[in-house]
Amino acid sequence: MFNNDDLQVRWWTLEAKLVERFGKKPDMESILFLIGIQELGVKEKFTKEQKQDLMHIAICRLLTPSGYYELEGVDTDGWPHYKQLKPMPDLNPFEQENFLKDHVLLYFEENDF
Repeated sequence: MFNNDDLQVRWWTLEAKLVERFGKKPDMESILFLIGIQELGVKEKFTKEQKQDLMHIAICRLLTPSGYYELEGVDTDGWPHYKQLKPMPDLNPFEQENFLKDHVLLYFEENDF
């Protein structure tokens, strides 16, 4: 989507905004958890399994605009369920991280953060 230098600058800008908002620099898991909560809606406490589910929801939501997933619906408890439409690209760990960062940045831009 963007070249690596631009991606890194945009990522640092997002991290700075998150530090300003939450008081500490989040790692990728924290960012995914935050997106998952945003997509589900705030709830007071989550089990360890629910926290993992929230990160999965975040990844599905992040990759929906690129056609990897689509929202199938929401269950009676309000949890979204996604269907995978195509396989993930075969990327090395560095490329995977940048692929995910690019989608996180797009998500925050779409949500005016």
